[in-house]
Amino acid sequence: MKEIILCKYGEIALKGLNKSSFESMMVKSVKYRLKSLGDFEIYRSQSTLYVEPLDEDIDVDEVSDRLSKVFGIVKLCRCCVLEKDMSVILDKGCEYLAEQLDGARTFKVEAKRSDKRFAMKSPEICAEMGGAVLDRFPHLKVDVHDPDVTVVVEIREQNAYVHAGQTDGAGGLPVGSSGKAMLLLSGGIDSPVAGYMIARRGARVSAIHFEAPPYTSDRARMKVEKLAKIISAYCGEIDFYCVPFTKIQELLRDNCPEEFFTIIMRRLMMEIAQRICEREGIQALITGESLGQVASQTMYAMVCTDAVCRMPVFRPCVGLDKSEIVEIARKIDTFDTSILPYEDCCTVFTPKHPRTRPKLAEVERAQQSFDFEPYIRQAVEQTSVQYIKTY
Repeated sequence: MKEIILCKYGEIALKGLNKSSFESMMVKSVKYRLKSLGDFEIYRSQSTLYVEPLDEDIDVDEVSDRLSKVFGIVKLCRCCVLEKDMSVILDKGCEYLAEQLDGARTFKVEAKRSDKRFAMKSPEICAEMGGAVLDRFPHLKVDVHDPDVTVVVEIREQNAYVHAGQTDGAGGLPVGSSGKAMLLLSGGIDSPVAGYMIARRGARVSAIHFEAPPYTSDRARMKVEKLAKIISAYCGEIDFYCVPFTKIQELLRDNCPEEFFTIIMRRLMMEIAQRICEREGIQALITGESLGQVASQTMYAMVCTDAVCRMPVFRPCVGLDKSEIVEIARKIDTFDTSILPYEDCCTVFTPKHPRTRPKLAEVERAQQSFDFEPYIRQAVEQTSVQYIKTY
């Protein structure tokens, strides 16, 4: 029996004259994610993307899982493709859903008739399909409020489709539709979530990580690379930049007041990240900061950090509680990796009593007491890059 996956849009359908460009970007993402699984026919109609496997041995479960992580897709339906003949729909539809219906106790039927030329109306389709299901599976009962299985019959322009309800997609906008942004990726819980959230709004995300050997280990870097790989299942291929930061941190320790150490460190990180962004044509920065979470994330500290920025800084976690950030981290499978006990450079030389309400003039004066410029240039020049992807 021919099987297909229907991928339904969300806000892309509202894009008016720009809709086709968003659709094209989403199709490109879908082809990229599925390339290693086999050959597919992919086409679009009526605000739906049709993904049809062309090889019999393709793992459709894996296809569905990958499609569920493509931004722009709101709902997915794995369904059988049938002739628009009611007798065929009743017979083959029940056969296709036999496994789900055998293990259920209750069901209901929904019908969607976008092809108004089809002779039967939606209530009539529901009645016919419901009767056929009860005949074939007499142990079932109808429950229109909370059924174990929802049998859906869709009558579209070309064919009829039968499936057992929809699963959630990733939503958002297709990757690449909103420009490029650089994620400051630490080994913590927050920054991978921030990267995912901005990618979900259509940004193509790169990542930059600051390492400080021997104060940080190879395992710490491997942990961050793994986080980048996990979120690349949603974001697509990620350009991963790794900045040697040891010398700058040692100079900070030796030349700047301890209470301003973390804020100046973040200002220097922003400067290095911006120079790489400017070189690579990236328009914005992303951080995982949440307002008031730690001393360097107070509003006063953020003002001091942003003072060195020449491009927008996106902070999608800024208004979230830690529990809300953790919930998203679990959803995207980064949480277990983020809590591995390999510390990043942000924990090196942490001040005992950081200033929570720093004044910009004081911070600038403390930073200007030493000339960091040659070391910033050196760090940018020595930054390595690799390309990380899941598929």
